[in-house]
Amino acid sequence: MLSLALEKIDLSSSASSSSSSLLPRSDLLLRDPTEPDFLVKSFVMSGNQSGIKCPSEYVKLNIGGSLHYTTISTLRKHDTMLRAMFSGRMEVLTDSEGWILIDRCGKHFGTILNFLRDGTVPLPESTKEMAELLAEAKYYCISELAESCEQALQKKERETDPICRVPLITSQREEQLLIGSTTKPVVKLLVNRHNNKYSYTSNSDDNLLKNIELFDKMSLRFSGRVLFIKDVIGSSEICCWTFYGHGRKVAEVCCHSIVYTTDKKHTKVEFPEARIYEETLNILLYENRNGPDQELMQATSSRGAVSGAPACTSDEEEGKLRFADKNT
Repeated sequence: MLSLALEKIDLSSSASSSSSSLLPRSDLLLRDPTEPDFLVKSFVMSGNQSGIKCPSEYVKLNIGGSLHYTTISTLRKHDTMLRAMFSGRMEVLTDSEGWILIDRCGKHFGTILNFLRDGTVPLPESTKEMAELLAEAKYYCISELAESCEQALQKKERETDPICRVPLITSQREEQLLIGSTTKPVVKLLVNRHNNKYSYTSNSDDNLLKNIELFDKMSLRFSGRVLFIKDVIGSSEICCWTFYGHGRKVAEVCCHSIVYTTDKKHTKVEFPEARIYEETLNILLYENRNGPDQELMQATSSRGAVSGAPACTSDEEEGKLRFADKNT
C-alpha cells in the first residue's frame, strides 16, 4: 500500500532547530536554512518495505530566466551533471525566493527534463534548434541525448548534401587544374549561345537545350564515376562535348556547324545523342589506372575517338572545305 505524506517545513530564521530534524535527508534540501518555506513531498512505502523512503522532493529551477518545477529523483535519474549538482557534490546557488539558479539558456531545458524523465524525446526539426539542443546536452553531460542529436544532424547533412556537383569553369587555368587533379574521367560541355555572329536555324535552340538536358541527366547518373564540368568561358565555339581520360583529351563531339543558304550563312546546332552516349561509355574505360586497350577503343569507336575526332572548324575553314567540295 502506498501513502503520500506531505510535510511543510519552516526554514525561516524564527524556526527552532528541532524543525529541521523532520527532514528525511538533510543533503537533499539544497536550501539555506534562513530562506523561506518550501514543500517537501515523499512517498512512504508500507508492508514488506516499511520504512524505505523513495525521495521525490520538488525543486524550483531558474534556467536563464526560464522557470521549471521538477523532482530530485528526475534530476538524479541519469548519470549527468545534474545528478552531481543535486546529490550534494556541487554547490547550488539560490535566489531570495528559493529558485535554484543555473546560468544557461532555458529554451531547451524542458526537452532536457523530458529526456531525463522518459529516456527519449522528439528532436527538433530545425537544424539550428537541434544544434542548440546538442550544446545543452553536452553542457549537462547527457551523453545519450548528445549522441542522438549528432546522429540526427549527420543524417540531415547527408540529406541536404547534393547528389552531384558540376563545376562551372570560367578560365582556361581552372579547366586545367580540374582535369589535372582528378583521377576520374572527365566530360566537359561547352555552351555559348551568346555567339550570335550568324542567325540560328529553326531547330538550333531546341537542339542546344537537348544537349544541356542530356548533360544534366548524365551528370546525375554517372556522378560517382565521372567528373562533369561545364564551360561558359565564352569562346568562339557554341556547343561542344570534350572527353578526357588520365588528364588528356581522347574524344570530341562538336554539335554546331555553319550552313549556307542562297543569301547568307546560318549557325546550325545538332543533337548527336547516340554519339555522345557512345563517347561517354568509352570514357568510363579510363576509370582503370592502366587505361583501356587502344586497339579495342579504336575498334569500338565509330569515328576513331582515340586517334582524335575532327575538331570544330572555324567559319573560314568551314567555307574552304565546302568550296573544295563544290569544285570536286
